[in-house]
Amino acid sequence: MKRTTLSTALYVLLVFLSGAVVGAFAHRLYVVSTVVSAKPDEVRHHIQDEMRTRLSLSDDQVKQLNAIMDSTKARFHEVKERWDEQSRQAAKPELKAISEDQAEKIKAILTEPQRAEYAKYRAERQKRREQQRAKPTAPAGN
Repeated sequence: MKRTTLSTALYVLLVFLSGAVVGAFAHRLYVVSTVVSAKPDEVRHHIQDEMRTRLSLSDDQVKQLNAIMDSTKARFHEVKERWDEQSRQAAKPELKAISEDQAEKIKAILTEPQRAEYAKYRAERQKRREQQRAKPTAPAGN
């Protein structure tokens, strides 16, 4: 009778452990396939679509927005090319200034009601960024 109880306990333990291993593997697969950041062009397209819809941008405003985003992308690229010469930390104020300049240029092409909605939009994006930074990231080795 003891042998049956022992073998049953062993089987239950093996099932539990195999479930834990499969669960850990599935979690790792999920993290790798969904948490990996999107490509910059995909992010840009998403931002443009959201702004076009949310701010009710005209076709002319969309063209101006694209030009502003192209200019900003080029400026960011210039700063990032210099990262070999200076540290990333030293570049942060310059990157922040470029972002603020972009926001000011975008505000300049918007109407007054659009500016108010743009301010809300930026506040929501900032809140999302802060929440993402606060989330612990999965270790690279797992």
